[in-house]
Amino acid sequence: MPQRGSVKRFSVSLPPSLVEEFDETWRSMRYANRSKAVHDAVRSFITEVQWMKRSSGVVVGVVLVLHYLDKPGLVEEVSSIQHRFREIIASIQQLYVEENKVLEIIAVKGEVGEIKLLTQELMARRGVKQVKAAITAP
Repeated sequence: MPQRGSVKRFSVSLPPSLVEEFDETWRSMRYANRSKAVHDAVRSFITEVQWMKRSSGVVVGVVLVLHYLDKPGLVEEVSSIQHRFREIIASIQQLYVEENKVLEIIAVKGEVGEIKLLTQELMARRGVKQVKAAITAP
């Protein structure tokens, strides 16, 4: 069992262009070194994948929904879906990004299966351009 504070080194092979882009990114974010940036990127990747694999348990996070306002009936469909999932939705904020597009930021807390179902229902609607979830276990 590793001691607290110990680290394990490993090597990764990446195309030079990806390394250059990563280095530019972590420097622009004011990270002290590449290792800390890789640590945070790996932790983010694990968190993102783990919630999708969970079959039960309470999670919290946000669901981002970018959709068109001028698609007939879509606003009503999205509103109806949100109403059906009101027990897991803590709040909804709308940001009008263009004349015909809105980004909805839906704060959620509830069973992982319900949040997955909410995201799937929203993704399946014609006129919904993108759905992205950022979910973590509390």
